[in-house]
Amino acid sequence: MSALLDAIFAALADPTRRAILSMLLEDDMAVTDVAEPFDMSLAAISKHLIVLERAGLIAQEKRGRLKWCKLEPSALKLPSVWMQGFGQFDPINLDDFEKFLAAEIKTGSSDASGEEPE
Repeated sequence: MSALLDAIFAALADPTRRAILSMLLEDDMAVTDVAEPFDMSLAAISKHLIVLERAGLIAQEKRGRLKWCKLEPSALKLPSVWMQGFGQFDPINLDDFEKFLAAEIKTGSSDASGEEPE
């Protein structure tokens, strides 16, 4: 359990990976579509996707010639339960988490473009 928890928190620590999770809240996406908004190579995005998959936060599957990514929100249950053990955290609200990720992707995309966040 500890190794999985470490993997989840490590995956969530990176802003690019949080942005990818936010994108996947909307729907499953092909890897090429996931990579499109980022100013990095497809290989770099693939490495981020591997980290997310190993943490159980996404699943990848081959559909025809394309590889697709799907969000696995149930993977957030383990860290949520762990944080509740401290008595200071409420159970994770996926609607609030979705809003948080949407704000992160908005901030991340303005940072990537060199513009100042509003």
